[in-house]
Amino acid sequence: MRFLIQRVTSADVSVEEKVIGSITQGYLVLVGISATDTEEIADRMVQKMLRLRIFSDENGKTNLSLDQVQGQLLLVSQFTLYANCRKGNRPSFLDAGDPDKARKLFEHIVEICRQSVPVVRTGSFGADMQVHLCNDGPFTIMLDSDEIFG
Repeated sequence: MRFLIQRVTSADVSVEEKVIGSITQGYLVLVGISATDTEEIADRMVQKMLRLRIFSDENGKTNLSLDQVQGQLLLVSQFTLYANCRKGNRPSFLDAGDPDKARKLFEHIVEICRQSVPVVRTGSFGADMQVHLCNDGPFTIMLDSDEIFG
């Protein structure tokens, strides 16, 4: 599982020119789900993400977590995080999870986040979406379950 976390001052996601989710300060998280991911991996990834201390404290140090700044979440499923570009020029997406399984895991991730974060918005799974954001910093982090949990 891969979470591309972007610290934002604002972000929104649209489908067919209609905004379906928007947040102010918080994280825009692009979520990639692989064929081998499980609910256990999802649970661990969410906990890692929520504990990250990447917001500035009163001294300008990245020392505060999402809850400490009353941050919001915008979660967007993005299978292209599993693009394999090793051969040729056309990416392969064979490592991405089956859409039905990935949808269930994505919904699980959203539910877990809603237990801890008061404002959680989402994109539309499988839709053609446009994402707008103001990346704060810029500050972007990739969490990869294979690297973190081995």
